[in-house]
Amino acid sequence: MVALHEAGVELVLVSSGAVAAGMSRLGWSKRPSAMNELQAAASIGQMGLVQAWESSFAEHGRHTAQILLTHDDLSDRKRYLNARSTLRTLVELGVVPVINENDTVVTDEIRFGDNDTLAALVANLVEADLLVILTDRDGMFDADPRNNPEAQLIYEARADDPALDAVAGGTGGALGRGGMQTKL
Repeated sequence: MVALHEAGVELVLVSSGAVAAGMSRLGWSKRPSAMNELQAAASIGQMGLVQAWESSFAEHGRHTAQILLTHDDLSDRKRYLNARSTLRTLVELGVVPVINENDTVVTDEIRFGDNDTLAALVANLVEADLLVILTDRDGMFDADPRNNPEAQLIYEARADDPALDAVAGGTGGALGRGGMQTKL
């Protein structure tokens, strides 16, 4: 990412990992289901997540900025324009915004759902030319490779192919929420 930034590519990063980092710091092995515990883990983990990104970019002389968004920030016109203005200013300053959902204050009713959805909304917000979604999977498979060792990687497909929905079903891993479906 630093090489892209040095080449003049304007980057905005949407990062997952706050809940997982908080769970690690708390010594929890299982993702909690209670909202208050999830929010506590997210608030603890957000500190480590931001520190990790800041340290990584600082090694290359780059600065980052933390942006925590909620659904209201992108659905209310005034807040939307304010968020866009802030992001544009940061990018103009050569800073890499690191965005995450503000998991500490959101409730299930107003969640984006996952960071893939948030990334798509942020890409629209900043009028991005390209959205790249990184994952811990090698790509899209014709079956879930966690459950089926015979699963085959799909090398190419049309975005409007309804068969993709069938193979992309299900949720993310033990720590995630979105899964492959939200990447489509």
